[in-house]
Amino acid sequence: MKALVAVKRVVDYNVKVRVKSDGSDVDTGNVKMSMNPFDEIAVEEAVRLKESGKISEIVAVSLGGKKSEDTLRTALAMGADRAVHVETEAVLEPLAVAKLLKAIAEKEQPQLIFLGKQAIDDDANQTAQMLAALLNAPQGTFASKVDLDVEEVRVVREIDGGVEEVALKLPAVISADLRLNEPRFVKLPNLMQAKKKPLEKLTPQELAIEVTPRLHVKGYAEPAERSGGVKVASVVELVEKLKAVKAI
Repeated sequence: MKALVAVKRVVDYNVKVRVKSDGSDVDTGNVKMSMNPFDEIAVEEAVRLKESGKISEIVAVSLGGKKSEDTLRTALAMGADRAVHVETEAVLEPLAVAKLLKAIAEKEQPQLIFLGKQAIDDDANQTAQMLAALLNAPQGTFASKVDLDVEEVRVVREIDGGVEEVALKLPAVISADLRLNEPRFVKLPNLMQAKKKPLEKLTPQELAIEVTPRLHVKGYAEPAERSGGVKVASVVELVEKLKAVKAI
């Protein structure tokens, strides 16, 4: 059984993001980049399933510029068997990502497709759902537990007010939530060994996918600073202030 895991290179979650002075984009110069945390959880889950003997091969795929290779090497060091890099400098929107992943999935024919539930740079939370629709495949989003069988996968997913369990016929698309697992620490020897694992290069043109953005971003701005708190002398004064805020 083969698993395909999509990973994205993003600004590290520990870094405070800054907007460029002209408001044209987020400043990523000299900023630490890493694998999207939700994608890291997705890779870890695939590796655990392989270690338990339920998956025979893991293929990691990333879409983006040349430096996305570093992210793929991390996935290989975690336990993926080989990688596919769709190299492009274009700004990829969720639909374009889903179409590219669909093309890769049709080429690789995996039984499971793992993604993070969202990327921490755009927080779109759309790609997994779009991919499942394009593939006409069942989906288990926001997965907090995955139990793989021969013909189906059972996914416990988080919903408003609780959890639900769904049984999906294979092949299926699963997006990982925070509580699914805790990713392993990648050791230096594993990173060195990952350099010897195969990494295939493709382009959107070779996959016959149009990735021209459909949206135009007019500008970026940092959130306005919050004003300081106000102390009140009594409950009556507090209620009056709350009424004034509600009226606004």
